[in-house]
Amino acid sequence: MSETRYALNGMVCTADHLASAAGVAMLDRGGNAADAALAAAAVLAVTAPHMCGLGGDLFALVHDGAVSALNASGRAGSGADPARLRAEGRARMPHLFDVRSVPVPGCADGWLALHERYARLPLADLLAPAIRHATGGFPASPLLGPTADFVGTLAGAGDFAAVRRTGDVVRRPGVARALAALAEGGRAAFYQGEFGEGLLALGGGEYTADDLARPNADWVEPLEIEVFGHRVWTTPPNSQGYLLLLALEILAGLGPPADPADPGWAHLLVESARAAGHDRLGVLHETAVAPLETAAARRALVDPGRRSPLPAAPAASGDTTYLCAVDGDGMGVSLIQSNASGFGSLLFEPNTGINLHNRGIGFSLTPGHPAEYGPGRRPPHTLCPALVTRPDGTLRAVLGTMGGDAQPQILLQVVTRLLLHGQTPAEAVGSPRWRLNGGDTGFDTWRSDQGVEVEEGAPWADGLRERGHPVETTAYGTDFGHAHLIDLLPSGMLAGAADPRALIGAALGR
Repeated sequence: MSETRYALNGMVCTADHLASAAGVAMLDRGGNAADAALAAAAVLAVTAPHMCGLGGDLFALVHDGAVSALNASGRAGSGADPARLRAEGRARMPHLFDVRSVPVPGCADGWLALHERYARLPLADLLAPAIRHATGGFPASPLLGPTADFVGTLAGAGDFAAVRRTGDVVRRPGVARALAALAEGGRAAFYQGEFGEGLLALGGGEYTADDLARPNADWVEPLEIEVFGHRVWTTPPNSQGYLLLLALEILAGLGPPADPADPGWAHLLVESARAAGHDRLGVLHETAVAPLETAAARRALVDPGRRSPLPAAPAASGDTTYLCAVDGDGMGVSLIQSNASGFGSLLFEPNTGINLHNRGIGFSLTPGHPAEYGPGRRPPHTLCPALVTRPDGTLRAVLGTMGGDAQPQILLQVVTRLLLHGQTPAEAVGSPRWRLNGGDTGFDTWRSDQGVEVEEGAPWADGLRERGHPVETTAYGTDFGHAHLIDLLPSGMLAGAADPRALIGAALGR
């Protein structure tokens, strides 16, 4: 179990203590929560390539008196051709080693948009810690070290060729050059510079120069609901964040037990998630209207005592990293950036060694589907940061998690523990979890109905089986996400916790 940390003048919470420290350093220099989040995000792009990076995408929520939402997810290139993939006999997007599942990465555009609207400090200052780690080296984390041995054998992945175990020094000089170019020359120096040139060459016609010239960051209208005496916010489609809000609305009307250890508690949350998400594959696309008004009808499908015969919305693991920051003035940032699965596509831009995401696996290959793979389109996205405000509009909490399709399910548990049961951040993020089970990749798993996975130490397995759920028990920390949370207490104190499943995460304050 993690510990709740407390601070008065600002806090940063991430999956890597090096990133958290970089964020707090910016607060100490007079920066705000946006500065802290950007510095932390940049460090994670260097030290956590198995979860995120400049070759991936980003979503964020910002509270600065009002709530704003940022969608920095990339678009498929002009060469996107679904008919060609279907002619190859494919029913789904290729998962690995195929550039067609690599939309133009949006992460750098997201950083620039967040910096332009909210930051105080120069971008070069915010990227300096990340450049230092990329140039001078950093220790491979317990989650990076064991995987780098294989990754180091891939084309363009020479940064990891000598990494064998936790603690080995990793240097990423190409990433340092890309960060320096972004800091000194802005967007064009990155997307039309060394990285962009390499992406065009690797793409072999998937992208054009115009594709790379088109910014991928948009400020969009956030989604919100009122539940448990608060307002909960997330990002709209193409994000799947609506699943969190819809499940919370379903759950609130069911009256969950007062004790989260009660198997009936887990049953109602599981059924709320299933009812919210069973049709996700058909309804989530970039121009979708979130079906929040269907909560009552979906709630009627839930049997309080038995597993309902619904199509399920199961989930498996994904690799992403979430971070949050709050400053002494009460500004909060909830930010998530991702490669999709692990190192993403396992393709590396050849000039800089930046590994490229595979968010294109969210596209459909069904002709005429609203999420069909095609030029300039954004795929359905698992990323869904969250933010909570009080009835008077002031910030209550920032939170989010990695976890692929399971992200809304994990956040459903964390939000309910925090707001309904009054648990501390450490209790809310560290307690054992359940998740809907199914699929092979973590991103194609809304197609089957395979029951529930429960972490070891959870008290619900037998009770869920009695209610008709197929249940598997899995070791604590295995593919159940890394959730982080900062809570603003009525006293003005900040209380935060990093997920112990991240192993080297840290909630640091000032």
